[in-house]
Amino acid sequence: MFPYPQEIHQFPYPDYRFMPSESNERYRIPSQQRLTFVLVHGSWADAHFWDGVAAALFSQGHTVYTPEYAGHGKDPNKNVTHAMITKSVVDFITKLNLHNFILVGHSFGGTVIQKVAEQVPDRIKRLVFWDAFVLNDGESLADELPPQTRQGFEQLRAASKDDTIMLPFPLFRDLFVNTATFEEARWMYTSVIPEPARPLFEKLDLKVFYELSIPKGYVYFLQDNALPQGEGFGWNPHMSTRLGQFRLIVGDGDHFTDTRTRPEMVAQKIYEASRD
Repeated sequence: MFPYPQEIHQFPYPDYRFMPSESNERYRIPSQQRLTFVLVHGSWADAHFWDGVAAALFSQGHTVYTPEYAGHGKDPNKNVTHAMITKSVVDFITKLNLHNFILVGHSFGGTVIQKVAEQVPDRIKRLVFWDAFVLNDGESLADELPPQTRQGFEQLRAASKDDTIMLPFPLFRDLFVNTATFEEARWMYTSVIPEPARPLFEKLDLKVFYELSIPKGYVYFLQDNALPQGEGFGWNPHMSTRLGQFRLIVGDGDHFTDTRTRPEMVAQKIYEASRD
């Protein structure tokens, strides 16, 4: 059943933390296979993007953190940089003294975990990119967009009063939630808010990232239409193979819908990309 909006955020643990107790009888995997996840969302979303997925991972006995970053969630300041976004996640990790965790990035979140990994490599057990950007050194996310999409984003940015980009519903419908029903798409669009534009156009120095030896995984959903399918663009193999040696896990879904309609499936794919 498709959840009502008010149900999405009802979880018992504050501070974007899903931590099971040892008495929890819902564990479905042995204790030695339980993992700690830090889930980083993408653009036009906030930390609540992960609520259903985090709950599914938690129900299996994993510990899950879903940090929010600058310019998103309750932060009213949209004048942020990519470095500020990265710092939000790094500060979250160091404040809680997290170690040996799986760092997961979705979409734009892929660029965030690339930069986070540069700063705290010894704390990370594995990096997992889910239909996420893997930028080359010196690139911006905008550099990887099809020309028509980039032009559209530039026009939306120029038309805004606060240097943000708001996705029109038809664009959101076709690119992000293409497998959803019209009613589901409309419902999910109610949570979309303007995205700070500057971090999408900043070129990133990623030399350190490409020297790291952290194990990596990539989750690719076959019906994800946020980037065009085929050579030259797309998530897999265009983005994924930049990771060098990596584990590939394939699922059937689009860019946003399944976190709401099938969060258990998304959680399982992320786990398969993360486990030893």
